[in-house]
Amino acid sequence: MGRLFVISGSSGVGKGTVINEFLKKHPDFKLSVSCTTRKPREGETDGHNYFFITREEFIKHIEAGEFLEWAEFSGNMYGTLRTYVEKKLSEGKNIILEIDTQGALKVKKVMPDATLIFILPPSLEELEARLRGRHTETEEAIQKRLGSIKMEIENSKHFDKQIVNDSIENAVSELEKICL
Repeated sequence: MGRLFVISGSSGVGKGTVINEFLKKHPDFKLSVSCTTRKPREGETDGHNYFFITREEFIKHIEAGEFLEWAEFSGNMYGTLRTYVEKKLSEGKNIILEIDTQGALKVKKVMPDATLIFILPPSLEELEARLRGRHTETEEAIQKRLGSIKMEIENSKHFDKQIVNDSIENAVSELEKICL
C-alpha cells in the first residue's frame, strides 16, 4: 500500500518547484492528477496535468460524494477524485497531492493516514518579493494573495510537518526526510 502526502503552501512559496525537484530524484512517487473545469493551457494534456471536465460533470462528482476535496477559484472548479487516489495507493504508489490548506484539512478528515506538509517562505517579506518578481499579477491580485497567507499559516498549525523553503536544495532534503 502506498502512502499519501499532501503538500500545501502559499502562492509564490515555491512548492511546485520543490515538488518537481523531489519527483526528479524519486520517480517512484506520483503527483496526483486533479479534475478541473478550466480549459487546458498550452502544453497541458488531459490525464497528465489535469482531468479536464465540464462543470456539469464536476457537479455530478460532487453530488455523488466522489471528491476527497474540491474548491472553486476564479470561476473554475478543482477537485481530487477519491477513486483515483485510492487506486494509485492500492497499486503501492506513493502519491503527492498539491492543494490548498483548506483542501488538505478536508483530505486529512477522510484519509487520516495522509501526511500533511506545509511549505513556508523564509519570511513574509521574501514571499512578497517572489510574488512581485513574477510580474504575472496585478497589484490587487498580489494584495489578495498576501491577505490569504495569514489564514493559510493559521491552517498549517494543523499540519503534520512544516518545511521552510530557504533554498530548493534544503527544502527537497527536508521533504526527503519526511517522505522516505
